[in-house]
Amino acid sequence: MSLAHRPRVRFAPSPTGYLHVGSARTALFNWLYARSVGGTMVLRIEDTDESRNRPELTDAIFEYLAWLGIDYDEGPHHQSERRERHREAVQQMLDDGRAYLCDSDDNELAGTEMAEGRAVRFRTPPGATVIDDVVRGEVTVAHAQLGDFVIWRSDGSPTFVLANAVDDADMAVTHAIRGEDLLSSTPRAVLVAEALGATPPVYAHLPLLVNEQRQKLSKRSDDVSLASYRQRGFLASAMANYLALLGWGPRDGVEIRPMAEIIEQFRLEDVNKAPAFFDVAKLEHFNGVYIRGLDAEELLEALAPHLEADRVPWPPERYRPAVVAAVVPLVREKLRTLSDIERQVDWLFCPEVPMDEASWEKAVVRGKASAEILDAALAALADCPWDPEAVKDAVFAVGEAHGVNRSKAQAPVRVAVTGRSVGPPLFEPMVNHLSREEVLRRLRQARARL
Repeated sequence: MSLAHRPRVRFAPSPTGYLHVGSARTALFNWLYARSVGGTMVLRIEDTDESRNRPELTDAIFEYLAWLGIDYDEGPHHQSERRERHREAVQQMLDDGRAYLCDSDDNELAGTEMAEGRAVRFRTPPGATVIDDVVRGEVTVAHAQLGDFVIWRSDGSPTFVLANAVDDADMAVTHAIRGEDLLSSTPRAVLVAEALGATPPVYAHLPLLVNEQRQKLSKRSDDVSLASYRQRGFLASAMANYLALLGWGPRDGVEIRPMAEIIEQFRLEDVNKAPAFFDVAKLEHFNGVYIRGLDAEELLEALAPHLEADRVPWPPERYRPAVVAAVVPLVREKLRTLSDIERQVDWLFCPEVPMDEASWEKAVVRGKASAEILDAALAALADCPWDPEAVKDAVFAVGEAHGVNRSKAQAPVRVAVTGRSVGPPLFEPMVNHLSREEVLRRLRQARARL
């Protein structure tokens, strides 16, 4: 493919908020298309809203694109640096009669000279605009629905539609892959591009992301921040894999796969227009698979930030990395996020057991013969050999003596020692990393609580 005919796409976020999963999906689909067809990925920061722009938000865009593995071939371009070019385009349309000056009451003014305090409206011609959208098919919009729309504000700034259309034309963007919520602005962008003598890009409007109630994901009511998911311990590779499936799927049906294979499988025409359910439970499943795919060293490195002193409930002087390293192989199958590690190991470091009340109620308060089992366990563990097999045999023998199976014999002991009814295999970490005296203290404490 010659450079002259190489597809060019752009990701054009506004730095008015932190990057969320919807914007990340848009960036990813642009990147997947560019990489699948040998095209060019352009990054353009649409920062014309000076009142809402903050430098840290722009930095966050760069950070989270890099986190997801989304690189770009050109840019970042900053739309705010192109103000004179936007003004020039508006002046061209005024000179050509394709736009007109207006006052604060939207009355058309004579003349074509742009001035402070004067807005400019596009003179919408009669007829209709037909958009052949890759995802949504043919979309026809009557110009009567659009009216004469503002392209230059009275404060001297371009509108989104104007800046977007001019920049796409100047940057030779061939495909505008963006969210469905921008479909309504597309006919205006097409009219502006054509008025400037440019060919509009091919549009592909991606389906909405919806929550469990099948309502559009909302920053107010849904967890949509990429930063939040990263802090909770989602791997970038799992997140990128999952985002790729929101509105698209590989033809062979294999969902969890390396990004190189997703690029190979990706076809823009395979994106469907039905709303895509952002299923956090499915994302957690993906993340668990990716966590289990890490080797031991990689996993410990990934877990380390989630065990730092400012994030965990135990005193930092009690934390022993060697203990975590020993326990991780026992719990990795249970990890759906990296932050799950805290609940798996906190009982080994906390001065007091982090008691889960639901576990206490089910396994101890309502458990069969729980008081008798705790009494007998205290007696048995006081003098049995302190090794995992001997302790396990002692607890199971207690259960047998009280007519309960192994699971129900272990349950009150587990909750007393760990604070939860589920967790890693009990006896090996308990014996290897807690002293006999500490285990007996926790058992006595639980018995007294009854």
